[in-house]
Amino acid sequence: MALKTILEAEENFQIIAIGNNSDEAVALYDEHKPDLMLMDIRMGEKTGIDAGKIILEKDTQAKILYLTTFDDNEYILDAVKIGAKGYLLKQNFDIIIPSIKAVEIGQRVFGDEIISKIPEMMKLSPPLTNFTSYPLTEKEIEIITLVAEGLSNKEIATNTFLSEGTIRNYISTILEKLDLRDRTQLAIFYYKNQ
Repeated sequence: MALKTILEAEENFQIIAIGNNSDEAVALYDEHKPDLMLMDIRMGEKTGIDAGKIILEKDTQAKILYLTTFDDNEYILDAVKIGAKGYLLKQNFDIIIPSIKAVEIGQRVFGDEIISKIPEMMKLSPPLTNFTSYPLTEKEIEIITLVAEGLSNKEIATNTFLSEGTIRNYISTILEKLDLRDRTQLAIFYYKNQ
């Protein structure tokens, strides 16, 4: 397996176990509690999303990174909603190691192909429903929505009849309120709270 070879060549990486289906993934996680679990989407009768959901319901600190050939919007959104730490496409071998390291230090990683699909996914998503538990104003929610749609600060300013500087200030305040690092995390937050 090429991926196993790539990972084993990396210093400080240790492959503890390899499973072949969703049930094995859950059992192996329970047995070994790995620092990070790489998982595919199609894994026998159940999907990697099914396995990830079970694992994350039992251990909210689990770090699951999806590595797959499937870039279906539904799978990507489901991975975000269950709390996966990332979603990468297998053909991008050069980003696998940096992505694993990023997840290890607490970041979320989504390949460029996945990020570029966010505006398209917005159109298929249900309307915004679940921001009530966060200390956000209506204007902040509107700006979060526009960020998640992929609009630039300039475009958001035009849409909201505010200046670019005001939009920058709003986004800084929103990121601070939600303890998020950047616009990508803000877009992910939007999808997780629908």
